[in-house]
Amino acid sequence: MSVQNDNKQTVLGFFTAVSERRTEDLQRYMAQDVIDHNQIIHGEPDEPGAAFEGLRRQLAAFDPLTIRVDEVVVEDDRVVARVVQSGTHGGTHPRMPEPTGRSFENEAIWWFTLAEGKISQIRAVSDRLGLFLQLGWDWPQAD
Repeated sequence: MSVQNDNKQTVLGFFTAVSERRTEDLQRYMAQDVIDHNQIIHGEPDEPGAAFEGLRRQLAAFDPLTIRVDEVVVEDDRVVARVVQSGTHGGTHPRMPEPTGRSFENEAIWWFTLAEGKISQIRAVSDRLGLFLQLGWDWPQAD
C-alpha cells in the first residue's frame, strides 16, 4: 500500500470510530498531540491533544451522530473529506444550548494533515447556519 492510501484509510477509520462511538479507538487514528484548529466549534482547550475531549463532548451532545463520507481527496500528507453529518441533539455540551431533541443533517469539509500514519492536524468547515436552523438554536450574537 502507498502512504497516500494508508492516510486515506486512517481518515476513513477515524470517521467510522466516531460514527460508531468508539472513542477508545481514536488513539489509533489521531496523534496524542493532535491539533484541532476548530476549538471554537468543539469547545475544548486550545492545546495539543484536546481534540480527544472535544470529540467526546460532541458525542455526548449528539446521539446518534453519524458521519457519512461522500468524497475523499488525498495528496501527500493531506486528506480532505466531503461528508454529511447527521444526529440528534439529546445530550449536554458546555458550549451548546440545552438539548432540543431535534435532528440535523448538514454537509461539511474536513481537512486532515497526517504524520507518521496518524492525524496530526484537523480543520473543518460546515453548514453552521443550517445546523442552527434545524436544531432551533438562536444564532450567536456578537459581544
